[in-house]
Amino acid sequence: MRSIPYIEDIQEWRSEFSFHIPVNIRFSETDMFGHVNNVSAFIYFEEARVEFLKEVGFFDGSESNGSIPIVADLQCDYHKQIYFNERLLLFVKVNQIGTTSFDVHYLGVNTENELCLTGRGRMVNLDKESGKPVPLTDQVKTKLQHN
Repeated sequence: MRSIPYIEDIQEWRSEFSFHIPVNIRFSETDMFGHVNNVSAFIYFEEARVEFLKEVGFFDGSESNGSIPIVADLQCDYHKQIYFNERLLLFVKVNQIGTTSFDVHYLGVNTENELCLTGRGRMVNLDKESGKPVPLTDQVKTKLQHN
């Protein structure tokens, strides 16, 4: 396997994930060659990320102080082709937490536990009114660290 800049030890990295969602590959997500279109992975990442953030209580409104998490950057590495009607498990974890942002990592495996997708992205916490970065609350940081 080729080197992935945001992963030092792939086995250790994989073992750190706990949260995941199932993804059923729909026909509409495939291209004319029959495999998953390259943009579909970003849709899977979004779906898993939103469910993860709901799970940790990021969207419950009580600790956000009028802020919202937005995607600042997002990347995907494709390791194995994925086809219509396959099923993936898409894992999400927070890798690093800063003052106003946090780094999210993604892992997609098929039913044989074969590595299909990896990814990472930076989420920035923005004030809804000004659009400027604001610090994550201690409560949010704690929730992100423990999931």
